[in-house]
Amino acid sequence: MIYISLDIMLAKNKMSLTELSSKVGITMSNLSILKTGKAKAIRFTTLNNICDVLHCQPGDLLVFKKVN
Repeated sequence: MIYISLDIMLAKNKMSLTELSSKVGITMSNLSILKTGKAKAIRFTTLNNICDVLHCQPGDLLVFKKVN
């Protein structure tokens, strides 16, 4: 299972979800879906924009955890 560790990257950058939303141009509800792990997909353009604003790599946001 792939998890999105958006909350960790937000904390490292001392940024709120609201601030990220305005800088990336994604609605708060869509970011919240990503943050809570309810997203089924993410566009590469969205991932690119988030990584650009948070100064990180996609691998910093996407974490694979094996489910037994």
